[in-house]
Amino acid sequence: MSVTERPAAPGRRMSALCGALAGAAALGAAELVAGLLPGAASLVVAIGDLAISLQPPGAKQFVVDLFGEADKLVLNLLILAVALAGAAVLGVMARTRPTLARFGFGVAGVGALAASLRDPLASPLPTLLVVVAAVVAAIGTLRWLLRLAGPARPIAEMPDWGRRRFIGTSLAVAGSALAGGWLGRGLLDRGRLASAPRAATIPGSITPAPSPPPGASMAVDGISPIVTSNPDFYRIDTALLVPRPGLDEWRLRVSGMVDRPFELTYDDLVRLPLHEQYVTIACVSNEVGGDLIGNARWSGVRLKELLERAGVQPGATQIVGRSVDGWTAGFPTAWALADEREALVAVQMNGEPLPADHGSPARLIVPGLYGYVSATKWLTEIELTTLEAFDAYWVPLGWAKEAPILTQSRIDVPRNGARLDVESVAVAGVAWAPDRGVSGVEIQVDESGWRPAELSVPISDATWVQFVYRWEATAGEHMLRVRAIDGAGEVQTDRRTRPPPDGARGHHTIIVQVG
Repeated sequence: MSVTERPAAPGRRMSALCGALAGAAALGAAELVAGLLPGAASLVVAIGDLAISLQPPGAKQFVVDLFGEADKLVLNLLILAVALAGAAVLGVMARTRPTLARFGFGVAGVGALAASLRDPLASPLPTLLVVVAAVVAAIGTLRWLLRLAGPARPIAEMPDWGRRRFIGTSLAVAGSALAGGWLGRGLLDRGRLASAPRAATIPGSITPAPSPPPGASMAVDGISPIVTSNPDFYRIDTALLVPRPGLDEWRLRVSGMVDRPFELTYDDLVRLPLHEQYVTIACVSNEVGGDLIGNARWSGVRLKELLERAGVQPGATQIVGRSVDGWTAGFPTAWALADEREALVAVQMNGEPLPADHGSPARLIVPGLYGYVSATKWLTEIELTTLEAFDAYWVPLGWAKEAPILTQSRIDVPRNGARLDVESVAVAGVAWAPDRGVSGVEIQVDESGWRPAELSVPISDATWVQFVYRWEATAGEHMLRVRAIDGAGEVQTDRRTRPPPDGARGHHTIIVQVG
């Protein structure tokens, strides 16, 4: 059996692998410690939040167009890939300059700590412990793997027990990192063991929403239900990790240009008179024909009543909602005070306490406004100020400061590109114009005239309606368009625009093949 001399240091590829595994160990340790320590921040989430805060104008729509509601998953994966690539570079560096590689991991830790302390929910000491755990895991794992990969000693070529030991150790490191990261993120997603919130107890509403009237729903296969279930309701926000404030610690402040600022606990809030209504809300990023919209039954305290208690000062022209994670939205005070609409500080959604994904323990629901200017989730403060004094989160990034939801409609069935039999076809979908209501929906087949569709009975002007048009289809390829007319008689425009800066415009159009 021949004997060879292993090099004093492994090759570049092996060193890069060692570095990447060390980076994985660091990330897994960091997520696990963050999940176990109350008040600790996830380093991956903190870096993602920093990336979101530094995004250029237009980035939001680009990402939503590409990935939709999977945007957060993609960002997390991108951060992991960049971190592992950087750790691989440090692994190569450690072949000849181990001290500099260790310094590199330390610098990365300091950067991650700085990003983490931007989080208003992060406590400094637990977050520092997370960073220390990550740096120690990275340096220790890299040193260990490099020693296994390339010790200077004679070995037998057959069998190569050193190589097998390295492969087994590498698999163990990768598995431990994955398990630690999965467990830690699970603990973080569940609100951390030491600070799990108690269950909400919410009294009934003094003005329950009437049940949807007969005819509010149409029996058409594939049409969007008139009430969107909580699990199916869209979610678009900037939170990579859903905030889960404990009900005992949570507070809602009403502040700013008011005569009597005050603060409410959760129990204080739900003891106030609760009101219930169906409201359709939409994301401004929703493309024509998109699904970033939903209708739900919301229960909460009337925003007007909170403002009356505080005493709004003359000149307070803007209401700013602040989230527990620092996110902000702002809309005109006059919009919330108008007699024809009821904005809510909502605590229930479809008869259940607000799910964490949708803003628990409380959020703003303002009929008629896109969510980015009004629907603050995980609400912790309502501040009265002026429109000139403050720009909320999305305004400096190129989105409009005032954003009423546009009159829009969508064909749900048939689907674009569908092949249909030559027979009567139900062209059906939903239309919305909160809080003006929908007075009509029309369908155009190819270049023929617009033809009226049948509407469902509306729940209210604040909700969408369903429509159906019975089309006697003929063989061939056909183009179908839809447009809505709102309660004020305004016809949905055919002028096509992208969502920025204040919502997408145009007619939803599909192509189908008959026969």
